[in-house]
Amino acid sequence: MTDERIHRAVSADGTHIAGRVQGRGPALVLVHGGIGDGDLAWEALLPHLTDRFTCYLPSTRGRGLSGDSPDHSPVRLEEDVTAFVESIGEPVCLVGWSGSGAWVLGAAAHSRSVAAVAAYEPGVISVMQEDDRAGTFAMAQSMGTATAEGRLVDAMRAFVPWICNAEEITALAETDFVERWAGGVPAMLRFIQGDATHEGPRSTDPAVLRTIGVPVLLLRGGQSLLGSWFTDAARYIAQYVADAHVRELPDVGHFAPLVAPSPLADELISFFESARQPA
Repeated sequence: MTDERIHRAVSADGTHIAGRVQGRGPALVLVHGGIGDGDLAWEALLPHLTDRFTCYLPSTRGRGLSGDSPDHSPVRLEEDVTAFVESIGEPVCLVGWSGSGAWVLGAAAHSRSVAAVAAYEPGVISVMQEDDRAGTFAMAQSMGTATAEGRLVDAMRAFVPWICNAEEITALAETDFVERWAGGVPAMLRFIQGDATHEGPRSTDPAVLRTIGVPVLLLRGGQSLLGSWFTDAARYIAQYVADAHVRELPDVGHFAPLVAPSPLADELISFFESARQPA
């Protein structure tokens, strides 16, 4: 990435959160998912957005340019996003992907700095069916074993077939995706552990979702491997968010931001430009 500007914020517990900034226009904050960081997650999508938006690419704790902390619970990750958003000093549009769907929804519920939210295939564990839960547990076990032995690339190879469809696996195999993203595995496992052991309120609880007063776009890929889970999650969120919009991108899977960014960019541009128009 060539832009040298870096934006920095401090999360509620003192952890330093940072991300690169590119483009011109209204502020658009893009938050990586459970794997990856701000630089890696959006490098394919970014060229479609920077002529319309000033794109902020934060990494949550333990990733990218940000500092770290032992606590990777859902509340802390949501606080990372909220602190970064509020430090920009103007209303922002906010994008989440997969695991960060809950974090961006939480930021929208608790911060007046969020003007609109789009979440690409946000995950809500409580609506995941048993067979998908079993596959997820097996994936996490395989990743944990490989990571404990220092085999981060093998951990990524355990992750890919859990979430990527056949076309995505082929496309990613032609790149250095596994090697480049392997550094994010430890933070992903801490996120999974923190989420699994968290017993307090969550940003995806109905009571929290009902407080979101900005437009929310819930997107899913028609070819996603875990399509039933992401469909159920979008329907669940839409039950409680007052101004929710659900859309399907029929020909893409979960890793559309990386391997098929154009249709996703079109949806984001249309939604955010409409959301910013005066009522």
